[in-house]
Amino acid sequence: MSSTVFFGSPRQARLEARETLPAKLDLILERLELRERVKDETVVIKMHTGTKIGYSTVHPVFVRKVVQAIKEGGGRPYVADVTWDAKGAEERGYSSETLGCPVYAAAGPDDRYFYEHERPFKNIKKWQVAGMIQDATFLVNLAHAKGHPSCGYGGVFKNLALGCMAGPTRSAMHDTMHFDRYWFADKCPDEAARKAIVASCPHSAIVEDKDNSRELHLHPEECNQCGRCLTVAPPGSLKIDKVNFHAFQEALAISTSLSLGTFAPGKAVHIIIANQMTPVCDCFGFTSMPILPDAGIFGGDDIVAVEQAVLDATGRLRLIEENLPTTMEVHTREGHPLRWLHGPYKDPYLVVDYGEKLGLGTRKYELVDVLPVEKIERAPITYITAGTLPS
Repeated sequence: MSSTVFFGSPRQARLEARETLPAKLDLILERLELRERVKDETVVIKMHTGTKIGYSTVHPVFVRKVVQAIKEGGGRPYVADVTWDAKGAEERGYSSETLGCPVYAAAGPDDRYFYEHERPFKNIKKWQVAGMIQDATFLVNLAHAKGHPSCGYGGVFKNLALGCMAGPTRSAMHDTMHFDRYWFADKCPDEAARKAIVASCPHSAIVEDKDNSRELHLHPEECNQCGRCLTVAPPGSLKIDKVNFHAFQEALAISTSLSLGTFAPGKAVHIIIANQMTPVCDCFGFTSMPILPDAGIFGGDDIVAVEQAVLDATGRLRLIEENLPTTMEVHTREGHPLRWLHGPYKDPYLVVDYGEKLGLGTRKYELVDVLPVEKIERAPITYITAGTLPS
């Protein structure tokens, strides 16, 4: 059985406000029956407010649309994000005045308000779900699609997986990529060989361990699995293995299942805005040029189906290679375009595969366009006349 995913295209037939993305978000919220579902609910809007001078996060115009719908339905909304981003959210336009609801640190102002859930995986024994997430009775997962250095892509899964956990768990999730050994010092006792391995990486993904110069440390975020290091490493001394990279994707799915598990069935919706898609996460604190054309807005109750729909839509887009930072390179041209950039072991589709296996939803979906461009009545192009312009 497939799930329904509602879709608003970034394309317009006419120069009218009702055909733009904020208006299409309204239509998606109607189709999701959000107003009818949130009466008397405490609604957390989990989103990433970004940090520092980033401006490619979900625009406040979209957030306020969601807040207004929740209030009209009789719900009590608030926005939640990780502690250090929530503290400065107003600098990027996310204030109670602009959004119509407060912005809270998900795990409290000191990142110590959480509930522990036991679920052994790699180096993680217990997961710390943020208190302001678990205390809510309804979830609106409002995400921004973009590239990500750890997994190739960040969307509705990543928005919950990292954003709903306290800091120690987020760090432990990244450390899952180091759980399986990839460096074997006894196979490379020669210092010159180790220095050659370090020097072979143009992305500084391999460095000497800060505590022991005989050990090498891999930064998976910088690694695009190009294999240059393997051409100089002595046999058996270094592995660039998919198990290390896939661990983070599986951790994302597990974390998401734990956060979603704190809400009753039917008490969560997932919305993702796929515009201004940059190479890396919004948590970098700045916005670079977009590397994919805008793909629109997607929404539904099934997190797996929504993510799959976004990946399918963005997978058909052209990677805007002329917009890439000059220090990044296209390593492969197979699969999703973000896989081209971040490497074959950072396949964006892995997280939906893990999510489906955990029972979070289905990868089969029916895409319903809430305002198909082709069905809009044709009319002459009209512009704002001079008489209506402000003096």
